[in-house]
Amino acid sequence: MGHTVNGTTYPQLYVHAQTAQLRCLMTTLCDKHSQRGDWVFTADRVNRIMVEFALNFLPVDPVRVITAVDDEAAEGVCFAGKIVGVSVIRAGEAMETALRSCCRNVRLGKILVQRDEETAKPKFYLAKLPHDVAERHVLLMDPMLATGGSALTAIGKLLEAGVKEENIIFVNVVAAPEGISNLLHRHPKITFCTAAVAEGLTQKCYIRRSVGDFGDRYFGTNNHAH
Repeated sequence: MGHTVNGTTYPQLYVHAQTAQLRCLMTTLCDKHSQRGDWVFTADRVNRIMVEFALNFLPVDPVRVITAVDDEAAEGVCFAGKIVGVSVIRAGEAMETALRSCCRNVRLGKILVQRDEETAKPKFYLAKLPHDVAERHVLLMDPMLATGGSALTAIGKLLEAGVKEENIIFVNVVAAPEGISNLLHRHPKITFCTAAVAEGLTQKCYIRRSVGDFGDRYFGTNNHAH
């Protein structure tokens, strides 16, 4: 179980199998020449794959149902407890549609953390969370993880709100080894799900050989090749 990055094994890190489909999709996301319509369509597919992957790590309870064919009892499972999706604004909002398509009527929260381009440090602005967030399992959504500063800030706000560390599932698309190390050394009880582990960071702390600014490319604003 878990995944090894740069010689360190992280039991709570789960990297999606590098299937032909996922590799094709990630290639489109990384290509700076991808047309925006194709890029957004592909991003939605990857986000859906990753949300479904992350849902596998929610706890379940046994349940008995009556089958439709012969009215016989059958053993199964159902998700244990309530969930909430929390997006790290703005890129994390791109994953909300995928979560809604998998979980009907799911509650959503938002945490606004912005990177200071001069210092590469995160700056917290606001958190809008359900009043009962402490009673829920949280899918924390942020497609890009560079240094991990924004994610660490968001996790800190969830913990302040009473969420148990072990009830947080971080849903991600591309993560740099530096960010993975920072996140899981500080919060070893969270579950971390990603589609790809990047090579590392540039001198300006951007993810190397990656998709660029996910939020900019998804929402059609300034396209910086981060």
